[in-house]
Amino acid sequence: MLKYALLMLLPVMAGIVPAAAQVKTGVGTASYYAQKFHGRKTASGEIFDNNGMTAAHNSLPLGTLIKVTNLRNNRWVVVRVTDRLHAANRRIVDLTQAAAKKLGFIHWGLTKVKVEVVTKEFVNSLPILDMAMNPS
Repeated sequence: MLKYALLMLLPVMAGIVPAAAQVKTGVGTASYYAQKFHGRKTASGEIFDNNGMTAAHNSLPLGTLIKVTNLRNNRWVVVRVTDRLHAANRRIVDLTQAAAKKLGFIHWGLTKVKVEVVTKEFVNSLPILDMAMNPS
């Protein structure tokens, strides 16, 4: 089994697979949490804060940092996965109201987004103004 895993990683480690292909991405519909969830416990055990920058996602590990880009206006935010969506929910991600405001879809309720897994190094490399003002 270990031998198989190493064979699968070899092209990535050797640089044969382009960096863009190594990033987990997805496109789908995003929504945001209703206010009634503010203060409730999330799947990670944290208390949900609708003013924070977190998200619910069904397949990514809890704690994963993701860049969510609104495909209608190209605004993006980085959030941390702290919760799960309901199993019947077909959306790709559920965001806090704060994140929805930054993405510019708070008045619509839903928008089409691209979700990309990012590293702490990526987040740390962002200028403070990018994180605070995020030009659209």
